[in-house]
Amino acid sequence: MQPVLLDESDPSTDLVSLDATGWLPAHLDGHAGTNRAPQACCQLAAQDDVQAIQAWLAEFADSPHTLRSYRKEAERLWLWAVQHQGKALSSLTREDLLAYEAFLANPAPDWIDPRRPKRGGGRRLFDGPLSPTSVRHALSVLSGLFGYLFAAGYLAGNPLALKRRGHKTRQPAAVERYLEQPLWAFVLQAIEQWPADRPEGSQARARWVMRFLHATGLRVSEAAHARAEDLRLRRGKWWLYVLGKGQVGGEVPMGADAMSALAAYRRSHGLSALPLPGDTTPLILPLSGPRERCLTPAMVYLITKEVFEHASELRQSEDPVDAAKLRQASTHWVRHTAATHQADAGTDLRHIQKNLRHASLNTTSRYLHVDDDERHIATTQPPAQG
Repeated sequence: MQPVLLDESDPSTDLVSLDATGWLPAHLDGHAGTNRAPQACCQLAAQDDVQAIQAWLAEFADSPHTLRSYRKEAERLWLWAVQHQGKALSSLTREDLLAYEAFLANPAPDWIDPRRPKRGGGRRLFDGPLSPTSVRHALSVLSGLFGYLFAAGYLAGNPLALKRRGHKTRQPAAVERYLEQPLWAFVLQAIEQWPADRPEGSQARARWVMRFLHATGLRVSEAAHARAEDLRLRRGKWWLYVLGKGQVGGEVPMGADAMSALAAYRRSHGLSALPLPGDTTPLILPLSGPRERCLTPAMVYLITKEVFEHASELRQSEDPVDAAKLRQASTHWVRHTAATHQADAGTDLRHIQKNLRHASLNTTSRYLHVDDDERHIATTQPPAQG
C-alpha cells in the first residue's frame, strides 16, 4: 500500500514518521498486535499498523485540511505507542489510552523541546501541553480511527469505545478568535498600503482573498477549490455552491459588494467581470501558470498570513495588543470574523448556521456576543439614581 502523500508545497504537511518506518522493530509494527482481529475477518489489505492508519487517512484524501489534522493526531499516538509505551498501536489497551490522555495534557520534555525544529524528522510534536478542548478534539479524532479499524475487522476491539461520556449540558464556549469591526477595517486598509517589493498582482489577490473569505465565511480548502462555474444566479441573486466538510453540499449568498469585488479582481486578470457559461477558472487565481489551476489551501492560508503580518507591522506602534492579535490571526479567524459580524448585524442565527453549514445551531450560537455586551454594560454601568 502506498502512503498517503500530502501536498509537498504545504509546509504544514512535513510529517515523515508514518512514511519512514525502517527503524521500527518487528514486534512494534503491529502485524501481531494483541488487539488484532483474525486476518480472515479484515476488510483492509493492511498488514501492519502504519498501513492501517494510511487506509483510514485515505478516506479523507478529498479534504486536505481534515487529512492534515487527522494525520497529526494519528502520528502522535503511533509515535507515543512505539516510543513511549513500547507497544504496537494495535496492542494498546484502555489503560494505555488513559495514560495517553494524561500525556497530552503534560507531554514529556523532549516532545516539546523548543530547540527542536517545527518541521522535519526530528521536530517537536507539541508546542506545549494541550488545553482540555484540544485533548477532547484529539481523543475524538482517535476514536474515529479506532472505530474505523474495529469496523473494518483490523482490530478485535475499540479501546476508546469504553471512554466515559461527559455530560452534554455544557454550552459551547463563545468564539474568541475573531476581529472586531474596527480592526477588520484596519486590515482591509493595510492592503492598500501594500509593500512595493511584493510580486505583481499580489495586492489585487490579497484584497480579493480577504474580501471573499469574509463575505462567505468559507473554510480555506473550500475557498481554494471554488471555481467560477460554482456561482449561480437565481431570482436575481448570486449564490456560491460549496462542497464542504464531509462532502456535504450547500449554497452561500454572494452579495453585491462581494460580486463587485470579484468583478474588479477578474478584470485585473483580463477576464469578464462576471463568469460566462462554462467558465472553470478558480475564484482565486494563480499569479502565473495555467489559469485553470487552483491554489492549494496552504497557499491561500499563506496569503492571509502575509496580510495579517503586514497589518500587524503597521499597527505595532499604535496598538501593540492589536498587533499581537493580528500576528495570531489566520484563515479560520476570518471565518469566525465573518460569522461574528453577521451575528452582530442581527442576522438570524438559522441563516448564519446555513451560511457556515453547521450541523448544530449550538455551534453557531458561539458567535453571539451582543447579549454579553449588553450584560456587561448593565452590570458595570448601572443607571444613575434619580
